[in-house]
Amino acid sequence: KVYPEKTAKRRAKHLNVHQAGKSDCGVKSNIKSIPGVMTIRGCAYAGSKGVVWGPIKDMVHISHGPVGCGQYSWGSRRNYYVGTTGIDSFVTLQFTSDFQEKDIVFGGDKKLDKILDEIQELFPLNNGITIQSECPVGLIGDDIEAVSRAKSKEYGGKTIVPVRCEGFRGVSQSLGHHIANDAVRDWIFGHIEAEGKPKFEPTPYDVAIIGDYNIGGDAWSSRILLEEMGLRVIAQWSGDGSLAELEATPKAKLNICIATVPCT
Repeated sequence: KVYPEKTAKRRAKHLNVHQAGKSDCGVKSNIKSIPGVMTIRGCAYAGSKGVVWGPIKDMVHISHGPVGCGQYSWGSRRNYYVGTTGIDSFVTLQFTSDFQEKDIVFGGDKKLDKILDEIQELFPLNNGITIQSECPVGLIGDDIEAVSRAKSKEYGGKTIVPVRCEGFRGVSQSLGHHIANDAVRDWIFGHIEAEGKPKFEPTPYDVAIIGDYNIGGDAWSSRILLEEMGLRVIAQWSGDGSLAELEATPKAKLNICIATVPCT
């Protein structure tokens, strides 16, 4: 009763009483998130940065856009990891390009180029970098792919992955999972035979854990059980995961999918 008329009309679709004999209660839930408005649903950026890429510990993940999205996604999930923060692990650090009005008008490519240089100088032991696009990047058309290719070449072939996960894409964060996984396919799997990479030695018992983000350390329990069975876990997606594990995934004899929403 206290809602304004417009809000009450929209909210009325979210709550209803189930009646005996009916297959459902008529609640409408699978509707598009509203860009720029904090709703109960995540966006495509949240699905990519917060779920799939963010837990990869030895890569730096840049929130490319205004500071708010990066701040909101920072430290909001308990993706536990083993490593030394700022040295070989970067999960709990926030990296943002902090878009301002002038970046919207003139583009953020030059700022992104500078940020990549700063990251290389301050955190030289990172094994790779991802660029997680926020809404404005898609709206103004920044060529993050060109920047990624140029800086990768400049850094001697370092893995730099542009991810087109602008928040307004898709109905919810679900599309962000797909976009992130497509980026792994296109920018990681396509470069695993690069010169200088250590040679992978397969065994008949290699498996990959897909869809466990080590929230509170749960993936560690799964890994222990599988290894006690005699299997060798060569990749864990993506909690406590690493770039090397992503690269090794196509070599697995079996992918074990944890039954979570991002998988299904």
